[in-house]
Amino acid sequence: MLQNIITYFETLEHHPIQRLAFLVGGLLFFWIIEGSIPLIQMNYKKNKLQHAGVNFAFTIIHLIIHTFLAVLIVKLSDWCKTKEFGLVYWFKANIISTIIISFLALDFFGGWLVHITEHKIKFLWRFHVVHHADNNVDVTTGLRHHPVESVLRGLFFFIGIFISGSPMYAVMIFQTILVIATAFTHANISLPKWLDQGLSYILVSPNMHKVHHHWKQPYTDSNYGAVLSIWDRLLGTFLKLNAADIKYGLDRYYPNNKDEDFAELMKRPFGKME
Repeated sequence: MLQNIITYFETLEHHPIQRLAFLVGGLLFFWIIEGSIPLIQMNYKKNKLQHAGVNFAFTIIHLIIHTFLAVLIVKLSDWCKTKEFGLVYWFKANIISTIIISFLALDFFGGWLVHITEHKIKFLWRFHVVHHADNNVDVTTGLRHHPVESVLRGLFFFIGIFISGSPMYAVMIFQTILVIATAFTHANISLPKWLDQGLSYILVSPNMHKVHHHWKQPYTDSNYGAVLSIWDRLLGTFLKLNAADIKYGLDRYYPNNKDEDFAELMKRPFGKME
């Protein structure tokens, strides 16, 4: 059974339709759920579909960029295997340990570390703010990233592979879970308080991540985790806020009436910003 799973994920990179199915399936699933149990009543400029269209445009660009980065991911993972370079080889890890080590490394470098770096370095923040400028955070916001940010996240992901030595099956397991987790944490869903809080001790929960999308600091500069919440808890970047008090958007950088202007969002990081 375990070997069948490993074989499947080891070759998943060569099956883009199946990978896309995970992405689309996750989006559709939480799209339906957030319509049934919304956390916040959204105030879309026109309607939810048009809002999704803007975010999907960024998603398509992100996927195109990742298609090229995927070639380098495979080469790097294969190099680590050939040279037996990385934590999984140095510790002579078995399959389960390899998955765990890889997951921790990829989530830290490709999730938490790149995210806090984007917040702390002013030049990088210019591009990441496109993600935060969304006034209506829902499941489609998860992949709303400026192309420059997509490349940066790829570079940090390479670091995670390089240090851990992740084989491709471990890389694909992480990326598949990441896609579903991203949809889950951005979805406008209201979970029972006990469930959301319980999840947040290990995983990034919807309410935990919504705090990160609050318009006001220091809340914006907190809860950087992608899948695991342990990095924020261990490294002192975890904050809580009542869901009813959350307000989205960063009108200091983009007028709120421009948060669905695709052309403006694409070009603004290259212009004058406060």
